[in-house]
Amino acid sequence: MTLSPTTNQPPVFQNFIGGRWLTAKSGETFTRANPARRADITGVYQKSSRADLEDAVAAATQTQPAWAATPAPERGEILLRTAALLEQQKEELATLMTREMGKILRETRGEVQVTIDVARFIAGEGRRAEGETLPSAFPDKFCLTLRHPLGVVGIITPWNFPLSIPAWKTFPALLAGNAVVLKPASDTPLLSLKLAELLSQAGLPAGVLNVLTGPGGVLGDALASHRRVNMISLTGSTEVGRRVAEVCGRDLRRCALELGGKNASVVMDDADVEFAVSSVALGAFGTTGQRCTATSRVIVHTAVQKSFTDRLAAAAEALRVGDGLEPGTDMGPLVNAGRVKAVHEYTQVGLQEGARLVTGGAPLTNDSYSEGAFYQPTIFADVQPQMRIAREEIFGPFVSILPISSYEEAIQVANSTDYGLSTSIFTSDMRLVFRAMRDIEAGLVYVNASTTGSEIHLPFGGMKASGNGHRELGSCAVEEFSETKSVFVSYPPHKG
Repeated sequence: MTLSPTTNQPPVFQNFIGGRWLTAKSGETFTRANPARRADITGVYQKSSRADLEDAVAAATQTQPAWAATPAPERGEILLRTAALLEQQKEELATLMTREMGKILRETRGEVQVTIDVARFIAGEGRRAEGETLPSAFPDKFCLTLRHPLGVVGIITPWNFPLSIPAWKTFPALLAGNAVVLKPASDTPLLSLKLAELLSQAGLPAGVLNVLTGPGGVLGDALASHRRVNMISLTGSTEVGRRVAEVCGRDLRRCALELGGKNASVVMDDADVEFAVSSVALGAFGTTGQRCTATSRVIVHTAVQKSFTDRLAAAAEALRVGDGLEPGTDMGPLVNAGRVKAVHEYTQVGLQEGARLVTGGAPLTNDSYSEGAFYQPTIFADVQPQMRIAREEIFGPFVSILPISSYEEAIQVANSTDYGLSTSIFTSDMRLVFRAMRDIEAGLVYVNASTTGSEIHLPFGGMKASGNGHRELGSCAVEEFSETKSVFVSYPPHKG
């Protein structure tokens, strides 16, 4: 997996194609560094091209029929062994992840654990009934449904969850009998390569999983339009999702999209304000705000607006920002310097729009932070729903507080964006709880909790511009990567 001639040089990682570690045919590579310390080079990776993609698709196409013929329980056993290997290397993988994308060790350990749990959960699906039996309307006839693999699945994953998202797409795709070509984000390719290594060690046949690193603009379009790829599963921005859906639509290729969000927490006048503040701080500044489910808006009743805003500002200012590997760090860096620039541009937008900057609003650049991509936890108040900072996904430690004076207004504001991924409400009124469950336009609804923190046995996905109706995880996980086949069996009486 590594080509480094000496330990003094950064590791060089190869593509995983057909069960072998291979360099890109072009010979080109790219380098990635720790976003907390640019001098810490985490790896050199293959800058793959369409020629490498052709090899990966060919390997997947060749091996998929034999894999589909493997009994589902046996496929599940491989995932179960993978879970054990992940557990054995949990601390090593967490440390690599923190170095690769910056979030603190507590969060990366949690992500490895999620991956372990997903492997175990999907492994168990190998022994569940794959279809159902149904009565026929006619005599001497039996009806049933079966699940049929799609063939070759292309998976494109983001940088913010570099192990768990590749896993929760790849594991059910494999269990369903598909072969996979995985293209991880160029900012965080290492953990996907590690995942391939562990699956191989667990007994996954060569060619069933192939991993390519390189530019999304080249590989993403090529993968989405490849005639031998039967499905694309993408987690990314809504802009990229629209592009992939357009490409897939030309060939009627199945496309599952998990996209952006502009997630809101509603804080009503009867809420436990202190608890709401701690939950919102976790949702907004955990993973440095770089989650599709991060709390980006807080819709607060005017009766508790000042108390809530003052306490949230105090919580933000108390956060220790720094290297995620250092004990005591509460919030790590953004994934790269480009993200710092993008988040700061929204601070300027907020000021221009007339919102009130409560705290933060600037990159951290003094001696302690000069080598990394750090930004202050940022809060704007007096934000109106039509402002860009209340409508557009920012993907950083950035919160907009919007005042409201009633439940009806809160729901109107919560539903006013193009997105519909995750929304939470804080209230002690059970009547409002059940109304909110009905009224909120989001795929994930939380009551008295943060907008983050999904559980693997529940479906995950959004409404409106946050996706195209597909769901990951939960009972639908394997179904997403397979076709339903209806079977009709007639057994008329023998005429002798």
